[in-house]
Amino acid sequence: MRILFVCSKNQWRSPTGEKIFQSFNGYDVRSAGTEEGARIKVTMGHIGWADIIFVMEKKHMRRLKNKFGPMLNGKKILNLDILDEYGYMDEELIELLKARVADFIDVPK
Repeated sequence: MRILFVCSKNQWRSPTGEKIFQSFNGYDVRSAGTEEGARIKVTMGHIGWADIIFVMEKKHMRRLKNKFGPMLNGKKILNLDILDEYGYMDEELIELLKARVADFIDVPK
């Protein structure tokens, strides 16, 4: 399964998701951001590649829909509702990511 984590600047939340989930067997994971100054900016390639897209906030879903519209048809896009108040690999962020993603896919203990 190919998973894409999306946040605003691809600095803290989505790279943490990528780092955590890339260690699990069966998942190919990438991360990207929606803003102009993102470390890695979401592209059509990311959208086409991903089987499932996890966004951190509703605004990320809205930005993806505005930019990629029809390319998102048939794509599973899920909002994890995680605000931008954590640093990279923050323990609380890791636990939140695992718990919220587990509602949708299998997360090993």
